[in-house]
Amino acid sequence: MNGAESLIRTLIAGGVDTCFTNPGTSEINLVAALDHLPGMRCVLGLFEGVVSGAADGYARMAGKPACTLLHLGPGFANGLANLHNASRAQVPMVNLVGQHATYHLRHDTPLTSDIEAIARPYSKWLRTSPSSSAVGRDAAEAIIAARTAPGQIATLIVPADVAWSEDGTVADLPALPRPRFPTTATIEQAAAMLRSGLRTAILLAGNGLYGHGLVAAGRIAAATGAKLLAPYPITRLERGSGIPKVDRVQYVLEQGMEQFKEFRQLILVGAQAPIAYFAYPGKRSEFTSPECEIHTLARPGEDYVGALGALAEALSVRGEELAAEKAEKLAMPSGEITLPGLAVAVGALLPEDAIVVDESMTSGRGLMGATKGAPPHDWLANTGGSIGIALPLAVGAAVACPSRKVLCLSADGSGMYTLQALWTMAREGLNVTTVVFANRAYAVLKREFSYLGVGNPGARALDMFEIGRPDLDWVQLAKGMGVPGIRVRSLDAFGKALRAGLGGEGPTLIEVPL
Repeated sequence: MNGAESLIRTLIAGGVDTCFTNPGTSEINLVAALDHLPGMRCVLGLFEGVVSGAADGYARMAGKPACTLLHLGPGFANGLANLHNASRAQVPMVNLVGQHATYHLRHDTPLTSDIEAIARPYSKWLRTSPSSSAVGRDAAEAIIAARTAPGQIATLIVPADVAWSEDGTVADLPALPRPRFPTTATIEQAAAMLRSGLRTAILLAGNGLYGHGLVAAGRIAAATGAKLLAPYPITRLERGSGIPKVDRVQYVLEQGMEQFKEFRQLILVGAQAPIAYFAYPGKRSEFTSPECEIHTLARPGEDYVGALGALAEALSVRGEELAAEKAEKLAMPSGEITLPGLAVAVGALLPEDAIVVDESMTSGRGLMGATKGAPPHDWLANTGGSIGIALPLAVGAAVACPSRKVLCLSADGSGMYTLQALWTMAREGLNVTTVVFANRAYAVLKREFSYLGVGNPGARALDMFEIGRPDLDWVQLAKGMGVPGIRVRSLDAFGKALRAGLGGEGPTLIEVPL
């Protein structure tokens, strides 16, 4: 057995059964192992940013790592923007990166680079495997590192001669470390805060925002009157009718400060206290008031579900009552396209158990409000601020959950970063309906320009913010990638197209000119 076979066999035995890939010559032996060993689904992306973003979406919904397979330093570097987002999402991921044969590196051929230096900023675990006899063990340790709470990126660099040499062995997985449980004193302090009668918010992250963690939080909120909040950069939020009500932290500084001004206490569960994305002259960055007491119930990587359960027990919360959203049936809007109308249409048509991938920052601000009473669904968003995540994230979510409908909401500017993901959707027959809000601008930058107090953008600045001249044709772009597309010019047409997309099989795209 060569090193490549031992690596792939170890991954499969460790529950890593999906590989998002864009390989090259240095990875050919890994490709050969994937070719003849059963148990690993391989999904090709035409750009490494699609590969890393898809692995992120897969991990968010599957709750376990996929692996990526990337070509040397330049290929890995192409995926860094969405690896940044994945690292902020705190998801498990195992990256496999090919390297030149060890004896070939001294020749400094054109693709030679310092892969470890490129990988280090986004890899909590990083190793170059030294031999074919060690690579199976290294793969096992990479899986454990990736799955260590709250979820981490592990990167294993595999020299070509390590892959092709013939003394590989399959490694057993060590025991997965259990997340640390908060102290009794930490739990009792949170309970005392909730008993105090002061207006309190609980800011949740990770698995506190879905499943058993969210149910426990909903019971605490119902019993104490606390407000449940999710960070603006949502990794995964379960929401909809019958689900505990969770409000998203605002993005805009003044709106965030207004949102938090009523709270005198803030309890953090895996989250950081809310801070503005950017600094602004003469303005403070914190959303909370100086008088707000902030207490950490569970730090990142600790047991969020266990902490919430223990807090409920400390508060003697025994009932089944949840601070839940009520079902709301919205009437389908008609007439000319407006942003509120588009949001209502999505809320009216969203099917039960859908997965919404949202990167429609400017055009989609009304979407969460319009969908709060929709049938239960999951909401995924951009966690690291690096645009171009929506389409790849939708690919990964659809691969992880093939029986669920995925609604991908993207702006045209951010969509252009990774539009190759449409090709992967078509190739894999994924149930993704993509809506592109075509405002032909980096609209958020226009707002930021004026917000920073430098006046209105002139002609040269506008040329950096607007992406018309020529206008992008998303219907033709989608067609070229194998995805049927339609352009709609009314709310009636949008509703018809969205209903058809969510009710059909395979991918489709709807362009909405704004």
